[in-house]
Amino acid sequence: MHLRFGRNEGTAWDSRFLPRCSKLEVEAIPKEEALVVLPVGAVEQHGPHLPVYTDTLIGEAFLTYAFDELPPNAQIWLLPPLPYGKSSEHLGHPGTISLSAPTLMSVLTDIASSLSRSGFRRLVLFNTHGGNADLLNLMAREIRIAEDMMVFRLDPGALGLGDAWLTEEERKAGIHAGDYETSVVLAVQESWVHRQLAGTELPKFPVIPSLLFRSKAFAWVMDDLSESGIAGDAAAASAEKGRAILELGGIRLAEALLEMQRFDFAAVKTGFQPGQGAAAPAGTEGRRGSP
Repeated sequence: MHLRFGRNEGTAWDSRFLPRCSKLEVEAIPKEEALVVLPVGAVEQHGPHLPVYTDTLIGEAFLTYAFDELPPNAQIWLLPPLPYGKSSEHLGHPGTISLSAPTLMSVLTDIASSLSRSGFRRLVLFNTHGGNADLLNLMAREIRIAEDMMVFRLDPGALGLGDAWLTEEERKAGIHAGDYETSVVLAVQESWVHRQLAGTELPKFPVIPSLLFRSKAFAWVMDDLSESGIAGDAAAASAEKGRAILELGGIRLAEALLEMQRFDFAAVKTGFQPGQGAAAPAGTEGRRGSP
């Protein structure tokens, strides 16, 4: 396992990076087995202490760790990360570059169509920016319909990472540039982090149990939540914590990718089994609107 992280180093980039292949090598990939991973990140502000490349860098790091956990013969292939996402909630903060929803949808459509024409049947949209999530959920189904591909959606948050290292308050409110993200960036590119500017700003989301109020229950932009661009406790971050998160994340992500590679809809649909049906109550036969 990695003791340090070198960008574009490791199995993911040396032997499973799809663009390194010639067209004949791509043609020879067994398409019915192959799973293609498209990382989707962002270029957007992450407070005064983190690089605007944070989300995309974190995606690269998780995949670097994960691909080193895969069996050597696993037909799982990596595409270049898509560094621009839908970051409209951060527009106005210097360094933020956002695609509009229609533009990002068109880019994803064209990438999927191109993969389909090369014969690939399985695609993972691996997302590391929360602002992309709703759009990617929508696009996964659109690609499934348009290209007849099996399309999967996965965020690192679904892997259950950080619980052992983050405070309860951070797990609830640390949604941007806080302890989690700062720790991971410290682990992979420490020289890009301005430690002296890593502060704490935790939003106070309303607690209304009857409505199950959470951060996604209302539309917000970052200026609604934070003065600094931080929503979390970046001051608590450490490189050691980041490495532990990446090591666990690499193992769990590799397991998830292997499961996606093996998945088939044939295992889901069981076939309709006609039931006997309940007899209608006496006197109701033929009556319109009867139960």
